[in-house]
Amino acid sequence: MTSQLRTSTDQPLLRPVRLGALDLPNRVIMAPMTRARADNADLAPTDLHATYYAQRAGAGVIITEGTWVNTDAIGFIDVPGIYSEEQTTGWRRVTDAVHRAGGRIISQLGHLGAISHPDHLGGRLPAGPSAVNPGEQSFTPEGPKDTVTPRAFTATEIAGTISAYRQAAENARRAGFDGLEVHAQGAHLIPQFLNPRLNQRTDAYGGSSEKRARFLLDAVSDVWGSDHVGVKLSPHWTSGTAFTGDEETLADYDLLLTRLNDNDLAYVHLVGSPGTTEERVSHFARFRAHYRGNIIANLGFTQTLANEVLDHGIVDAVSFGAPFIANPDLVERFANGHPLAESDRATYYGGHVEGYTDYPAFTPADRS
Repeated sequence: MTSQLRTSTDQPLLRPVRLGALDLPNRVIMAPMTRARADNADLAPTDLHATYYAQRAGAGVIITEGTWVNTDAIGFIDVPGIYSEEQTTGWRRVTDAVHRAGGRIISQLGHLGAISHPDHLGGRLPAGPSAVNPGEQSFTPEGPKDTVTPRAFTATEIAGTISAYRQAAENARRAGFDGLEVHAQGAHLIPQFLNPRLNQRTDAYGGSSEKRARFLLDAVSDVWGSDHVGVKLSPHWTSGTAFTGDEETLADYDLLLTRLNDNDLAYVHLVGSPGTTEERVSHFARFRAHYRGNIIANLGFTQTLANEVLDHGIVDAVSFGAPFIANPDLVERFANGHPLAESDRATYYGGHVEGYTDYPAFTPADRS
């Protein structure tokens, strides 16, 4: 039986779940998505952000776009931060709006590290774990540019950056978030530290799989109880010249997931790899073999695939990104078998209302 034919109560996606301290009414998680609408000098969220997130409050929990922990973290245009009072105040308006709509919302904390660009940093070189060019593209105010060879973080700068994560976590708490997620996916700073091709340090933050994981473990804030904190990882990520989701990389992530068991996190948010239901089950079964806590599965799931993977009992929830763009009422559509609206890719990044808050909820007229 396909998930579209199931009743609301029969769909695993629509059953409640507890992730750490978070009691969720369903397992449909809104994944973090960069939308580039903070087009102001303060890089602060606005009333438009509050409307956007509140429209999607039916999600089990919303995870915000990745937000900068300090000015050195910046690597895209018009993405909000959470390091200043103006930003914290703006996020307070967002969380208040989501809570008034009956929802829950988590702040994702991020840093681009070596895949930032001097154009974002007043001409200064970005910093990474070592002076190795990641071979990626950086999205600058003038458009995409090749990344440059970064300078290596000093030990003092590492300590300062970890302090920035903790201050951002405190700001998130003051802003009224229900928890936080540490952005450790893709080619961002924390995966750079985890990557032996980019992290060639010989100090406490490099030289072995265990030491390369230290930055992540130090950045998992003790400002909140661990049951309010999640981590997002992408073991299969393949990109640029440095990121290869090969067996050696996956073995390192096996060890990392085992170590994360000791942190008693609310969840680990794992980006899988595209494939059939059987292939996805195999990927997440491997993760489950090493991690005993809650797992949120991510990457290109449909309603059907999500229910089928949840049926296998190897993950606890599934996150959706693009479907939430054009379907603010995604959970209700899943529950009632309504068709999904298509989003306009040309309006994903930047702009104002168009393609952001102007997607309507389903009405019976949409069937015609």
